[in-house]
Amino acid sequence: MRGDRSRREIALVLTGGAYGEGTGVILDALAARGASAAFFLTGEYLADADQRRYVRRMLGEGHYVGPHSHAHLLYCAWDDRLRSLVTQDAFREDLLRNVVELRALGALPTGERVYFIPPYEWYNDEQAAWARGMEVALINFTPGSGSNRDWIPEGEPGFVSSAEITAGILDFERTAPDGLNGFLLLLHLGSQRQDKMHAQLPALLDELHARGYRFVRVDRMLTGATCEPRRADEP
Repeated sequence: MRGDRSRREIALVLTGGAYGEGTGVILDALAARGASAAFFLTGEYLADADQRRYVRRMLGEGHYVGPHSHAHLLYCAWDDRLRSLVTQDAFREDLLRNVVELRALGALPTGERVYFIPPYEWYNDEQAAWARGMEVALINFTPGSGSNRDWIPEGEPGFVSSAEITAGILDFERTAPDGLNGFLLLLHLGSQRQDKMHAQLPALLDELHARGYRFVRVDRMLTGATCEPRRADEP
């Protein structure tokens, strides 16, 4: 959930599923700044021909591309996280299908470790163990900045404007003891909301760069990193 707190590095991790309308804008912003990121994609994202061509661009521009599950399954109950809603066989079949889809597009070279962000960023220790058994590294975003709220549509509980989300990230960076050092900063490639977070990304990248951060691929950040396990109150 976090890399080295002593290094002024951020791993931008972006998930895409049913919505991916921000992908082109995000890739343009990263390319203009020479910044690296990681993209975690579902089977639904990959089923769209326009979005598949973005995968080739992600790989061509040096980003990490990994699985986010094929069918975006809900692994455990919202009201009782310890209660798994999928069997180990279903978990394995769904994740392997996602990996096969990505490898068909040139991602996840055989022999290299697979990093995986679970659907809904919601899982329990059972799914983490299943992933380890498949030699897959289950990772998740670093909590605290509020960036993960960028998918919530207008009118729903928890909606926060993109400008407020951006300000919250920057306020957290300023006030947290270690800032965003080693942070896995999560954003979504698209959503139903009208106030799109990807419009804020260029200015956010520029401000974080001005504060001394560089953007690195999550697989490179976490290689050899000490694990920071999820606490009971964390996502």
